[in-house]
Formats: sequence, structure tokens, C-alpha cells
Amino acid sequence: MNRAPNYRGRLAPSPTGHLHLGHARTFWIAQERARAHGGELILRNEDLDAARFKMEFVEAMLQDLRWFGFEWSEGPDVGGPFAPYNQSERMDFYRAGLEKLRAGNFIYPCTCSRKDIRSATRAPHANDDGEPIYPGTCRNKGDKWQVTSDKNPATASRITYHASLRFRVPDGETISLTDGNFGEQKFVAGKDFGDFVVWRGDGSPAYQLACVLDDAVMQITEVVRGADLLVSTARQILLYRALGLPVPDFFHCELMCDEAGQRLAKRHDSLSLRQLRGRGESPANLRSGWKTEISLP
Repeated sequence: MNRAPNYRGRLAPSPTGHLHLGHARTFWIAQERARAHGGELILRNEDLDAARFKMEFVEAMLQDLRWFGFEWSEGPDVGGPFAPYNQSERMDFYRAGLEKLRAGNFIYPCTCSRKDIRSATRAPHANDDGEPIYPGTCRNKGDKWQVTSDKNPATASRITYHASLRFRVPDGETISLTDGNFGEQKFVAGKDFGDFVVWRGDGSPAYQLACVLDDAVMQITEVVRGADLLVSTARQILLYRALGLPVPDFFHCELMCDEAGQRLAKRHDSLSLRQLRGRGESPANLRSGWKTEISLP
């Protein structure tokens, strides 16, 4: 795959609730960095979480982003050369990536439940994202690739494996990156994070795989996102390598916290862009002072 010659950044919200001020701050940094590089900003709708996704949040997301002052040149509402920009419409693409991982013997079936993993004696939590480190229960059980094709024409592109599929990390290897904000970062596979899910048992791709494949095919040159995803970046670097894809640059932003010191989440509805907009707040006032915290080239 040829790397895009110019800067390409992206916004990748998930429509599982209303966007809050913390999202806006991270997205604003992404937009400012794209502008500083004279580049493009792409909007991708990460709507793969069927249990939490709601169509009403998609429309609210677009409205709130526009209100806040975001502009993008490609996205689900304007199209572009790498359409579709809704992840739910890209299933065949994700499955092709999964089959490449399977052919390279990078993944294996896992039948462990979340309860099984959390109760395992060696399941500490990875730094930052709180993900339990998988104890390797199914790693050497053999590959039982039972496959069921969906007969429903509306969802015929979905294939269900009778297990989750995990990426086998190279235990003991140090994964290094130079982050645009935090500098040099190092994570040890098998210690700081373990084998991770790339495909869920319900027949849908997990975040790590979908994100890597989309950022690669959309030729994203720099990924700007929250610091809680630093460990995920180490996981994704392994996926880029396994799939033979170019690794983008990364810029992780400090997280915004509430008055109690807790990082903002979608449960902070009083700080949602929808509520702030309804109260007549000014986007310019809300983001005043943010530029002093943004490290630009």
C-alpha cells in the first residue's frame, strides 16, 4: 500500500452516547494538527458496538461536531475515495484482514468468558486501559475453526466463529514507539498486555483490528487520540506488522477530568456537547486556552 504523500488525520467517534467535552478537546487537537500540516481531516463513524450503538447518536454526533467547529473533507455524510466511512458497512474488508492473520498463524480461537479471565490467577490489568492480561488458557488447545455462514440476506456478509479469536503476542518482546506528545514509549508483550481479541464470537471485528485496517486503507498518517489508548497502540503496532501495513505516527492527548479528578466519560451528560449546546454555551469560550496545551510542529 502506498503511503499518502500529505498529512491525513482522522476523527473516529463511536455513536454509543453523546460526545462530551473531553472528546471535543482530543478531536480539536486532531483538527489543529491537520491544519498545521496543511493536511486533510477524515471522519469515520465507528458503529460496530451493536449492543450500545443507536442511530440517534449518529445524527447527534454529526450535528454536535459541526456546531463545535469541526470540518472534515471525507466522511459518512460527504463521501470520499475510501468510502464507506461507517464501520458497519466494511465487514467484508475486516474479514479479509482476519483471514490474512489466520493464514499467517497469528490468531487462535478462545472460548474463555470475561469471568474466566478475570478469575485467573495471572490476570492483572494492563496499564491505562484496564484490560485484563489474558492468561493464555486457550493458546495451545489447537485451532478448532468451526464456521457458520449467516443465511439472512441482510447480514449475509457476517460469518460467526464459535469462539473469539485472539492475536498471539510475542511474549517478552518490547514494542517501542515515539509518541508525538509523550515521547518514547515501551511496552513488553506478555507483561504489559497479553493476547488480545481481534474478532468477537458474535461475528464482528474487535476495535483493534477494525481500527488498524481502516487507518491503513484510509492512508491516515497520524493517529491523534487519548492517552488511555497508549497500550492499544502497542497492540496495534503488532497488527500492522503482521498484516504488512505501514505504521502511522501517533499523538496521544492528556485526558480531561472532572472536578473529582475522574476522567470524563459518556456518563458525564452535563458536559456533553449536546447539553452544552442546549445551554447556549459558546464553542469558542469552551475551547479557550486549549491551544496553549497543543504541541504543534
